[in-house]
Amino acid sequence: MKGSFLKIFTILALLFAFSMQSHAQFREEAFNQSYNEPSDTTSAKDSVAQMWTFREFFRGIAHKDTLRIGSLFAGATVFVGAEQIYNKQYWKLPIVYGGLGATIGLGIHYNKQFKDSGNQHDKDMSKYMFASAGFLYWATLMDGAFNYRRDVPHQPGKATIYSILVPGLGQAYNGEYWKIPIYWGLMIGSYHFWDQNRTNYKKYKRIHNLATTEDSGYDGRITAEQALYYRNVFRRYRDYSVVAFIGSYLLQIIDANVFAYLQDFEVSDNLSMKISPTIISTYNEYAFNAGGPASFGAPMYGIDAMGLKVGFTF
Repeated sequence: MKGSFLKIFTILALLFAFSMQSHAQFREEAFNQSYNEPSDTTSAKDSVAQMWTFREFFRGIAHKDTLRIGSLFAGATVFVGAEQIYNKQYWKLPIVYGGLGATIGLGIHYNKQFKDSGNQHDKDMSKYMFASAGFLYWATLMDGAFNYRRDVPHQPGKATIYSILVPGLGQAYNGEYWKIPIYWGLMIGSYHFWDQNRTNYKKYKRIHNLATTEDSGYDGRITAEQALYYRNVFRRYRDYSVVAFIGSYLLQIIDANVFAYLQDFEVSDNLSMKISPTIISTYNEYAFNAGGPASFGAPMYGIDAMGLKVGFTF
């Protein structure tokens, strides 16, 4: 029971910490400097210097100020239901709190029964109830992000949170559906290799333990030294798979955030190159002409030359 609570608390703490870091790094403004025109849709009131504060969060919840989606999401990871309050969808609060209370309470009840009776059914029901509570918690965060409204057609913060909650959803929000199978393929492949390497690691770990234990009766063809070598190899590959999975997950979050900003990056359809004749004047102190002084940097005068001028329009 204590282990289950510890896992839940750890997950909540990591999610809150990550949402704080992602809010600081993935903002609705690229940098302190404004690279957009005032009329651009993503020119939001945001800055890297603005961090999450309780004052900002609770003023937003009280509808006294506009709350950024990053701040709202960060607060809602701890104060469950805050997004529904900010979105003025109060009718959802009994569903959220009632559902979480019921599933967590039943999970605790079945877990206690399992400890008393050892019944496998009670253990399975406890897992299902806690899993249902986790799903409801995730659905509450997703619902709040989905119903967040702002007077801009495209929000990088929303794309980022979508990708945090559902890998690939931020790409779908940006209209880049072709990226979804790439990132899912990377994560599924990483998980596959993690599972495979973990299985082999356990296998050779078991063999090594048997081979190094007296009176174990082990008479396999694999020696203790070989088992130790393969155990360490597959453990390292297992760890690499974890790093690859986390890297793929973070990469799709960064991708969703960056390309959400580029939605307003104006590129003209007139992509062309123009080549035209021109006269190259030698009345230029950096021009090279054999008829002028030999010293570099001195003015050089000579006869004008014909040349070509290349212009790009994009």
